[in-house]
Amino acid sequence: MAAKRVIAVCQSGGEFETDNSGALLYKGGDAHAIDVDDQTKFEDFKTEIGEMFNLSMDTMCIKYFLPGNKKTLITVSNEKDLKRMIKFHGNSATVDVFIIMEEENDAHDVSNMPASRSSRTSLSEAAPVDPPLAAPLDIVDAHNNHIDAPIETATEISSILTLSKSTQQWQNTITGVGQRFTGVQEFRETIRKYAIAHQFAFRYYKNDSNRVTVKCKVEGCPWRIHASRLSTTQLVCIKKMNPTHTCEGSALSTGHQANRSWVASIIKERLKAFPQYKPKDIVTDIKEEFGIQLNYTQAWRGKEIAREQLQGSYKVAYSQLPLFCERIMETNPGSLATYSTKEDSSFHRLFIAFHACLCGFVEGCRPLLFLDSIPLNSKYQGTLLAATAADGDDGVFPVAFSVVDAETDENWHWFLLQLKSALSTTFPITFVADIQKGLRESISEIFKGSFHGYCLRYLTEQLIRDLKGQFSHEMKRLMIDDLHNAALAPRPELFQTYLESIKKISLEAYNWVIQSEPQNWANAYFPGARYNHMTSNFGELFYSWVLDAHELPITQMVDVIRQKIMELIYTRRATSDQWLTRLTPCMEEKLEKEGMKVRTLQVLLTTGSIFEVRGESTEIIDMDRWDCSCKGWQLSALPCSHAIAVITCIGRNPYDFCSRYFTTESYRLTYAESIQPIPDVERPLRKDSSSALVTVTPPPTRRPPGRPTTKKVGSHEVMKRQLQCSRCKGLGHNKSTCKELL
Repeated sequence: MAAKRVIAVCQSGGEFETDNSGALLYKGGDAHAIDVDDQTKFEDFKTEIGEMFNLSMDTMCIKYFLPGNKKTLITVSNEKDLKRMIKFHGNSATVDVFIIMEEENDAHDVSNMPASRSSRTSLSEAAPVDPPLAAPLDIVDAHNNHIDAPIETATEISSILTLSKSTQQWQNTITGVGQRFTGVQEFRETIRKYAIAHQFAFRYYKNDSNRVTVKCKVEGCPWRIHASRLSTTQLVCIKKMNPTHTCEGSALSTGHQANRSWVASIIKERLKAFPQYKPKDIVTDIKEEFGIQLNYTQAWRGKEIAREQLQGSYKVAYSQLPLFCERIMETNPGSLATYSTKEDSSFHRLFIAFHACLCGFVEGCRPLLFLDSIPLNSKYQGTLLAATAADGDDGVFPVAFSVVDAETDENWHWFLLQLKSALSTTFPITFVADIQKGLRESISEIFKGSFHGYCLRYLTEQLIRDLKGQFSHEMKRLMIDDLHNAALAPRPELFQTYLESIKKISLEAYNWVIQSEPQNWANAYFPGARYNHMTSNFGELFYSWVLDAHELPITQMVDVIRQKIMELIYTRRATSDQWLTRLTPCMEEKLEKEGMKVRTLQVLLTTGSIFEVRGESTEIIDMDRWDCSCKGWQLSALPCSHAIAVITCIGRNPYDFCSRYFTTESYRLTYAESIQPIPDVERPLRKDSSSALVTVTPPPTRRPPGRPTTKKVGSHEVMKRQLQCSRCKGLGHNKSTCKELL
């Protein structure tokens, strides 16, 4: 098997900054690329980094981010850590690696940047141990990878991980003849606990709503109990009981006594404290605690029942969708909440756009939307489609989202139709999205006059897939670098230079790039304004909210997202009230950096609006058109250093030549409206409500437990499709084994 290879982009000398979402951004310093694979030795990797940056290996610390997690740095300190890093990024071409000296690392550890290494600790292993303060606890991230996070006290660990010792209390749950229970169900549950505590298995001989007779499952064992209802009441009383066992309870370990409801009752509190409690860990813990061997499906189904008890019914949540949408539009006028079902009334898709988000986008955000999707891992699966925008401080601003049964061209088309209806605007919008997913035709059809900028990440992945197996890892890395540089190149001649570099490596790759419609992804040719945003995964903050809530019933998941957006609007509005600058902080910083480059530039004054600026290069500035030949002004919507030099010379203010979308005023308009709470959807429907006439059932697709099993009919496997030759059309063989002459 070929070794996994990635390109480690090693960075040193810079510093981390935290953005509004809490994500860490690394700025400044130098960067070098190193090829690493499964065979790379940690010491060799560390030595090469030390020599590359001229650093001491004794004080050097190597860190990286997990895919999709920009808030936690993971430490690489041995062979296992290095292999884990390669494994986590096996589907990516590159991994960003940060070299932090020991004194820098100490400073960052004080902040919200926990540096950690993965180490699996099962619940049962952790239970009897009293760990020290700040001991690492294994946490599962959005990609099902394990990361460590510090736990403040041993008490917190105990409250989360310790298994209850209930069996001793269950030994006396049955006292004998005359004992009463509130109903048949309580009696059944009590018998089950009693049998588990005394280590024996039983069988029902009579079991209905009026009477229950239970015997020991071992043939010949005299243990028996009979209970029945007391007349005119729901109470159940034990009438007969033989407490003597002649067996040794050997049948208990098979696990048939531990039905899924019992498993749910045992793990419910633990699941509440530890939502990532896995079925395989449930199997281990039940075995250690009660001596019962569950199979994976029992544990999985028990977890599903416990989760439904904690979170509510998935089925009921779908039935509440009509009222839920109605309540959203009642409490948030101007919002759009709509859904559709299939012919059998099963759920098809849901669209949500709050008025505060729609108004904020139209009034204060750039006409730029990022379209992306994220799979949902709920009981009924599905996909979330989202449209996010960038506010004036380059923060994520959710505009609309949709839950659909599957990611299809039809569902994307429906999503964009609803978005167009909700926005009801005529100005052109630039969409940054994948070239696939039916978006290309839908965008041009629904948002006429708008622009579709292809996501550079998807474009790169497509190039690698199409060239898979034909080029070495190093050649692919060079082509990716050239493709990114070509996309960012501001002028056609520079774009062509990078394409020629690709052509020298592969004529096939060069032709692929030419045929990929550069006018939809290259800065040099793109007719719209994408403000230097090249990928569609800009809304990672929003997607992290979804990952935190995607296992909830659909109405609860949407409401969690609503709460997050509501908090975001409130927090950013309050923050912006403290700003005293004309531009947002992020744009002020960018403008300041451009202004620092002005001192080396020379401006040749003219009588018109055209100016010549000389420095490392000679650029032409058209003040009337806000145009510089370097294209920096047009691409970023902020004056470049050449433009600032001219603006200063003619006695104008650079702020007058910045896009209005970057002003503090526009930022405050973005967050001016608020999202209102939604009343409880479990309240009775009004008789005049149209929602009372609509029934929505869950979609037919469900997430099965564990791996798919082989389908069987009776005791025989499903018949396989018989081979048919494409040459002679005969059965029982294929073309390669056909004996008929051509």
